[in-house]
Amino acid sequence: MANRSFNRWLPWLLGLASGLLLWAAWPSSPLTLLIFLAFIPLLHLTTLVQHRGTYFGCVYLAMVIWNVGTTWWVGNTTVPMSGVAANVINALIMTVPWVGFKNIRKRFGTTMSYLALIVYWLTFEYIHLNWEFSWPWLTVGNIFAMHPGWIQWYEYTGTSGGTLWVLIVNITIYTCWQKRRQYSLPVATFLWKEGWKPAAAFIIPFILSIITGVSYWTHKPFKGGPRPLSVVVVQPNIDPYDKFADGAESQQLEKFMRLTRQMADSNTAYIVWPETALFPRGAWEHELNEQPAVQAVRNMLKQYPNAKLITGATTLKRYENKDEAPYSSRPMDGGMYFDAFNTGLQIDTSNLIQIYHKSKLVPGVELIPYSRYLKFLDNFALDMGGITGSYGRSPGVAVLENNTQHIKAFPTICYESIYGEFVAEHVRLGASLLFIITNDGWWGNTEGHRQHLQYARLRAIETRRWIARSANTGISCFITPAGDLELPQPYWQEAVIKANVTPDPTFTFYVRNGDLISKGALIFCILLLIYSLVLRFTNRKAYVERT
Repeated sequence: MANRSFNRWLPWLLGLASGLLLWAAWPSSPLTLLIFLAFIPLLHLTTLVQHRGTYFGCVYLAMVIWNVGTTWWVGNTTVPMSGVAANVINALIMTVPWVGFKNIRKRFGTTMSYLALIVYWLTFEYIHLNWEFSWPWLTVGNIFAMHPGWIQWYEYTGTSGGTLWVLIVNITIYTCWQKRRQYSLPVATFLWKEGWKPAAAFIIPFILSIITGVSYWTHKPFKGGPRPLSVVVVQPNIDPYDKFADGAESQQLEKFMRLTRQMADSNTAYIVWPETALFPRGAWEHELNEQPAVQAVRNMLKQYPNAKLITGATTLKRYENKDEAPYSSRPMDGGMYFDAFNTGLQIDTSNLIQIYHKSKLVPGVELIPYSRYLKFLDNFALDMGGITGSYGRSPGVAVLENNTQHIKAFPTICYESIYGEFVAEHVRLGASLLFIITNDGWWGNTEGHRQHLQYARLRAIETRRWIARSANTGISCFITPAGDLELPQPYWQEAVIKANVTPDPTFTFYVRNGDLISKGALIFCILLLIYSLVLRFTNRKAYVERT
């Protein structure tokens, strides 16, 4: 009786175990190695459970625990239900590859199903990066962000290489365990014949990382290349829920300039302020040069003639009529339309202001997915930046040009820094330095801002670029091309830091070619789905002919 009761609850215990392992392994937990065991309970669940409803329920339980355990903080806003919806819906989407894995296992057998699981999961992650419901926070390859020494080969594969590594190790450990249960061989013989497979899958990437890291530093041209530039990063520690209040803008600007003067000097090439540092309530782009804040910044920059300010801002763009207005625009008096943008600006002592518009927008906060088809949905956007409704996505400049230093830089804004291929595209356009300007205080002192910091280290490795990161409430820092943190500042503390960073004009394999692993998986996924449909149709036709 007890055994029957245990067997009834075993599938649910497996789902629970997988969810807990995934949560326990995720940054900023030190238990990263648990990820190499985290999917094994779900693999055994697929073998054990035949009932579709039970299988789906157990997998969904694992995904919910994983989502809630690692990203519960997305609900730590003025609208807590937004976080509940995000975790519940994202967990549901994450079950799709596992349901596909189960179906392939029934029809094509064990070996083919493992290949299908890898293909389906990589395809899911790639789609989740590129559609408007995008939420790639739990991309499996992000798991190694705290350990850049393990993944120096990300300069070839990006995070999809880490996802592939995790899946292969979990599958090889599970298949090895299954064979051990089936065959009663001496331990030494079994390890010789089967145990080496998971060991090799686990160890080889560590060796490749060492080789890649040594190769990078050995072949890097230290002489004759671009000279280091002095960069000042400001962390003002302004409460994000207060910064958009009426009348607060001038006091905040004074604080930015005061902190800047503590570190800036005649050698400073860049000064970096965080997301929405200027014009929190919005400023018209065609009037930026007349803005008092811009004039005050220029007066400050006269003391540092070589410096350019990279700063976040909220800007507005006007369209004369509906025909020239994009779908994200909203009406205003006089038959005109306008767009609001989360913007990165480059300001110097000249009259030229370079404007970059954030294009990877946070679903539900800055973007209502596919609202161009259902316009009324814009009313449901959360007000997290003084602007309700979706932000605009009309492109500004792709990179910020510094003609004085003959370099280009990319001002990655907040959420954009978790998109590896997106950042690589802008490096390919010439960006030899990366800046991240962000406002990580919306969710309080939770894992949110710590995870966001760690993910930035992956962008440094993939592109081999220095990163200067300015966060409104922390954690501001510099990140080396090897993914190491320098001068990280505590959360919720006012700070200003300075370091020399070296622009790099060379391209990594990942920058040149993009995410080849995910694109290959997508092709295989399409072929596999076509083959399954053809086989189902031909089998049904043969059955009809026989009857």
